[in-house]
Amino acid sequence: MSALEQLITMMAELRDPNHGCEWDRRQTLQSLARYCIEEAYEVESAAVQQDWAQLKSELGDLWFQVIFFSQLASEQGQFDLYDVAETLHQKLVRRHPHVWPDGSRASFGQSSSASPEQIRGQWERIKQAEREAQGQAGVLADVPLQLPALERAQKLQSRAAQVGFDWPDSTGVRAKLDEELVEFDEAQTPEHRAEELGDLLFTLVNLARKEGWDAASLLRDANRKFETRFEAMEARGPIKDLTLEAWEARWQAIKR
Repeated sequence: MSALEQLITMMAELRDPNHGCEWDRRQTLQSLARYCIEEAYEVESAAVQQDWAQLKSELGDLWFQVIFFSQLASEQGQFDLYDVAETLHQKLVRRHPHVWPDGSRASFGQSSSASPEQIRGQWERIKQAEREAQGQAGVLADVPLQLPALERAQKLQSRAAQVGFDWPDSTGVRAKLDEELVEFDEAQTPEHRAEELGDLLFTLVNLARKEGWDAASLLRDANRKFETRFEAMEARGPIKDLTLEAWEARWQAIKR
């Protein structure tokens, strides 16, 4: 048996009602979902750190989630892992006509060159056609609600930009940021201030997008920088009873 076939068999054994694992037998689509998200974040962490050994391990864990979901679907007579692979195969061919011009693997190598911008535009047109075929005509229709708020904000903005709802450059976004700051300062109630702060965060994400950056990655980098500096302040001595002035002096020393 191939390694993949062995994994499929092992998954079925784990779910066996008589001899399988009690934990695996109790899992449902709903209970598995959070583990899948956790594993995806662990893959991301290993990839960002370029930790190849850890990445190999985490990809295996994420792959196990795909196999597990497919096993649950197979038990319900919906699809199996081979159906997932076939669906992916068809999607890749359909979304890459610049690689497979006539929609089949046989046409590989017959395509003309296309720029990254042309490929991205083509990709989005194909995805929009797929959404319309599924009855999701709205540009924002399939942006998942479960995405982390920062990633979802940037995806919503990118989708809207595809149909022209966008500033020509970041200058307009920067002016909008000033406008949102004024509105936050002028808000009179806690509820209104919270709303304006949300608008301010949304605009900051838009500014990152217009500058060509991923907002979530920027915030992760800022988190790491803060952690490093704070730990360096701790290493310089007790911090519990520092005055505001002492905190600032130590922080500035670390920055230097």
